[in-house]
Amino acid sequence: MDQNTDQNISIELQQLFEKQQQAFTENSYPSLEQRRQHLKTLQQLILQNKTEINLAISHDFSNRSHSETEMFEVMTSVLGIKYALKNLKKWMRPSKRHIGILFQPATGYVLYQPVGVVGIVVPWNYPLFLAIGPLCQALAAGNRVILKMSEYTPEFSALFKQLIAQAFPEDLVSVVNGDAEVAQKFTQLPFNHILFTGASEVGKHVMRAAANNLTPVTLELGGKSPALVLADANIRESARRIAFGKAMNAGQTCVAPDYVLIPAQLQAQFIEEYATAIQEFFPKLADNPDYTAIINERQLNRLNHYLEDATAKNATVHVITDASSGRRLAHYVLSNVTDDMQVMQNEIFGPLLPIVTYQQLDEAINYINQRPRPLALYYFGYNKQEQQKVLMQTHSGGVCLNETLVHVGQEDLPFGGVGTSGLGNYHGYEGFVTFSHAKAVFNRPKFSLMRLFYPPYGTFIQKLILKLFIR
Repeated sequence: MDQNTDQNISIELQQLFEKQQQAFTENSYPSLEQRRQHLKTLQQLILQNKTEINLAISHDFSNRSHSETEMFEVMTSVLGIKYALKNLKKWMRPSKRHIGILFQPATGYVLYQPVGVVGIVVPWNYPLFLAIGPLCQALAAGNRVILKMSEYTPEFSALFKQLIAQAFPEDLVSVVNGDAEVAQKFTQLPFNHILFTGASEVGKHVMRAAANNLTPVTLELGGKSPALVLADANIRESARRIAFGKAMNAGQTCVAPDYVLIPAQLQAQFIEEYATAIQEFFPKLADNPDYTAIINERQLNRLNHYLEDATAKNATVHVITDASSGRRLAHYVLSNVTDDMQVMQNEIFGPLLPIVTYQQLDEAINYINQRPRPLALYYFGYNKQEQQKVLMQTHSGGVCLNETLVHVGQEDLPFGGVGTSGLGNYHGYEGFVTFSHAKAVFNRPKFSLMRLFYPPYGTFIQKLILKLFIR
């Protein structure tokens, strides 16, 4: 990118930001009806263009399962908007708070105000859902929004920019497209909040850029989310549910099960049941419309390199499906893995599933805790005491007990990471709060006892108050 182009991009972004900033200044607390109308417009945008959206995403992947897009991007996005519409009046209501006896008579409450102009950086793996979710909650909170779409989904990004421009004025919602240089300039803008979804290393750069403006950030990152199988688990059902979590979007999901921890004596049965499930899901890969491709050659080469590295270091590689076809990568299970393998060091983001065996539950818990805190943890087993032990002694962004992925689709549960898997959360009410400023309001009537605390100090009343309340 030459210097003139670079400068032009910076100017255009700054002008767009200032336009939204000015519009926010003129209407800094949109009414309930205004916000509802924005959400209804967003909902209609999706419903009226879902076929074009589905095709665009599929073209970007070379093949993306249309059913996956319909169920896990279109449907989940619409459900999130409907949930916000249903609950927005309650969310906007000031939250009454207790005022201590020393400060009576008075009332106190929290007023949730829009923060201003919000920047959202959208990844490529679920480009609709991960744009609409935070956009919906930012609009519900009364903000203006600029979205930076991924350059790895160019067809969808162009379509989304067009649809947003048709549905919303530029000073309310706008879309920016471009490469990493544009993303860098984007995160340097003095937003009132930035939400970034993507890789941990990139998230660090976003946080550094935001720090220059003291912009608060929500980082939705990733990590190696374990599936912990206990001795009392139903192995067939556990394998099937883990297979679903790994098969969705060909494993290109930030909360996909990254590896399995299982008692050594159950490993062989698990591999057999997992293979059966995957083969039932996808009897063939070639020309199978249900099987999503890897997004691009770079990601495909990375995954193949992980396989080669694991093979060279003596992992046992189990080929679960028929041979890869183009960017439709076959499913693999890897046993006898070691920590020096890249497949155990990096988030996989593809259809490779390493298996680690353990003897005692404490050993499995220690294994999880010795690694960076994951975005999700999946527990399979029915012993309540063991469930509580794992819940209390491990740290992860979220947990599913005897299921995978579906906690992300619950609008009444916050979604977010912890440690290297993320910072902050959103979805539903938590999303509304994330994109709001919680303003504390203390309301005093005409009469006030505060004069008892005025100087000169050391009065009898002050001494009595101190004696009563400091013991």
